[in-house]
Amino acid sequence: MAEEQSNYTEENIRTLDWSEHIRMRPGMYIGKLGDGSSADDGIYILLKEIIDNSIDEFVMGNGKTIDISIKGNEVRVRDYGRGIPLKKVVDCVSKINTGGKYDSKAFKKSVGLNGVGTKAVNALSSYFKVESVRDGMMKAAEFSKGDITNDGEIVETSTRKGTRITFVPDDSVFPTYNYKHEYVDRMLWNYAYLNRGLVINFNGNRYESKDGLKDLLKRNIDEEPLYPIIHLEGDDIEVAITHTHSYGEDYYSFVNGQYTPQGGTHQAAFRESLARVIKDHYGKNFDSQDIRTSITAACAVKVMEPVFESQTKTKLGSQDVAPGGPSMRSFVNDFLSRELDNYLHKHPEVAERLLKKIQQSERERKEMAGVKKIARERAKSASLHNKKLRDCKVHLGDKSDRSLETSIFICEGDSASGSITKIRDVNTQAVFSLKGKPLNTYGLTKKVVYTNEEFNLLQAALNIEDGIENLRYNNVIIATDADVDGMHIRLLLITFFLQFFPELVKQGHVFVLQTPLFRVRNKKETIYCYSEEERKAALEKLGKNPEITRFKGLGEISPDEFKHFIGKDIRLDPVVIGQDAALKELLSFYMGKNTPDRQNFIIDNLKVEKDVIDEAA
Repeated sequence: MAEEQSNYTEENIRTLDWSEHIRMRPGMYIGKLGDGSSADDGIYILLKEIIDNSIDEFVMGNGKTIDISIKGNEVRVRDYGRGIPLKKVVDCVSKINTGGKYDSKAFKKSVGLNGVGTKAVNALSSYFKVESVRDGMMKAAEFSKGDITNDGEIVETSTRKGTRITFVPDDSVFPTYNYKHEYVDRMLWNYAYLNRGLVINFNGNRYESKDGLKDLLKRNIDEEPLYPIIHLEGDDIEVAITHTHSYGEDYYSFVNGQYTPQGGTHQAAFRESLARVIKDHYGKNFDSQDIRTSITAACAVKVMEPVFESQTKTKLGSQDVAPGGPSMRSFVNDFLSRELDNYLHKHPEVAERLLKKIQQSERERKEMAGVKKIARERAKSASLHNKKLRDCKVHLGDKSDRSLETSIFICEGDSASGSITKIRDVNTQAVFSLKGKPLNTYGLTKKVVYTNEEFNLLQAALNIEDGIENLRYNNVIIATDADVDGMHIRLLLITFFLQFFPELVKQGHVFVLQTPLFRVRNKKETIYCYSEEERKAALEKLGKNPEITRFKGLGEISPDEFKHFIGKDIRLDPVVIGQDAALKELLSFYMGKNTPDRQNFIIDNLKVEKDVIDEAA
């Protein structure tokens, strides 16, 4: 110890270059890295940071179109705004704390105010190019990992004004990454809903919205709402509200055009004010839970100099709408007290339907009160005396750099959960062990969540009884065997989540763990294969007579091997519900009563799986 202290000299002190710091601590700037399988992975944050700058130009009245393309791993974003001042182009993309957004007159309600976003994209890209056009003149510069490789001269051009950014995320930072169309599509639609009049062109698709948040709810609700969507607008605030037959609460909240999946002060103010205004309107002291059960709503506010709880801006922390201005709570409450109350008075048929929904929720809650109490006691007792849950130290929402990495593996049986438990990261990875096959919950009421021991304990482990606002893990990972029984358990769990906690899936928290089907090895090398194609490639690579093992279950994989599959190279398949999918029809087809159509579907797809297994045997 004394020797270590004596070696602490001036030579141990380093001053990192701006790009070195970003590359050494990327999580500080873009959250978790990931491979693109999750909507909050770093490659989407890089894309968002560039688009945000173009959105700010549109908001300031400059440029009505943004062109975006992703080909392979190359991303291009082109706007037709004012363009970066030509003599400051290099500084704006490579000097921390340099940018126009510190001048509140130029960017009063901007998404990004810290002067870091574009620089992070630059530092974390193997190739980065910026081109700016103003007044018939153009300036371009190219970089690699933050280091400038080509500082172009200012030249004349006939190109339209604006800015184009081209970048390729560095595969040494984001190994084996891939942009998923579903996540980019959702991101761009959100930009369109919040910026009416804006046209976004992406890989041949057009994104444009005429009715803002009303369009958002229409697109995201896959059933007929209980009453027409209530759409209200005011200065710096817009909301859309309805109720459906689904369970839980589903919110889409935004600040200055930025989607905030973890909510924040504006979403909390909206939920609280909504309940208060409805109680006042009907003159009845309803339980707030009864008012908000089955709600689907969107709320967007504009805030001067917003404060977020992380660099990735997923949760708003601002208490006020502007320095010295009204509090967020009073701002939202005043708007709803005026506009929502007026709307309900002017539309008595909507007010009547809403009242009936609240009264129905009240009856159901009272009927369930005894069942819930017993279920909570069981869950509390079980958490003390059994080992179904091996928890982790960090949880979603904690003030930790690793909060977004938190995961819970839902495993079938003790052998698989035991292997994962032995080699997991105890800081961020929890394990929940199922006992047998879960119940098929399709068509059942929420009473089953509390009366079924497995689902009651799983709900308690996730902490989602009162909605996913207090969800303890960012990633809910279904880890089952890659056989017919394992596939069935996956379907049963996904059905459970879609039936009772659909927002958990819609907000991108549910995944299926990919585990290898084969291990191919010789004396020098071991290759794990996740498909028949990978097995064939491994055989070609390793040559004659390699040893081939087919894993029939997770319990067969030793802890030493499992560490390769749940570490930095983890492969996750997100459970994504397509935008055009009707949830009820989807569940009915796969999990309802047997039909000839489903039988034919199973037979056709089972044949493919059987052929693969037979060939590999």
